[in-house]
Amino acid sequence: MKIAIGNDHTAIALKNTIKDHLATQGHEVIDLGTNDTASCDYPIYGEKVARAVAGGSAALGGANTDGASGERANLGIAICGTGVGISLAANKVRGIRACVCSEPYTAKLSRMHNNSNVLCLGARVVGDELAKMIVDEWLGATFEGGRHARRVDMIMEIERRES
Repeated sequence: MKIAIGNDHTAIALKNTIKDHLATQGHEVIDLGTNDTASCDYPIYGEKVARAVAGGSAALGGANTDGASGERANLGIAICGTGVGISLAANKVRGIRACVCSEPYTAKLSRMHNNSNVLCLGARVVGDELAKMIVDEWLGATFEGGRHARRVDMIMEIERRES
């Protein structure tokens, strides 16, 4: 699976941990984040990850393209200090359902019930091992459809009306 990952200056170490973890599982990782510790703006990286996923889903059987790089991904992971700011930015991109998760159960249910396609983490909130568990539960879960599909469709209808 192709997974886009992006981060701001607060999350370089956690991004690299997650990248290595994903690579050992055989995933292709597209790094759209910063490696510079100078303060930067998380919305840039939230948008980059979201655009890669929004453009890649359809093309790859799951996501879309990052406008600058043309990268496409099935899913995305975005990391900032708390995960909140970068998730807000990612959710502004049409077709994205980004969820901030600080423990594995919410991550799993965000995929099963909400069909989330971008996982957001807080580098100042979760440590490396917990982050890996969150990622594993999120990636291991699949959308259940059924009553949940109707609700996700309702969310997407709100988005369509706002466009």
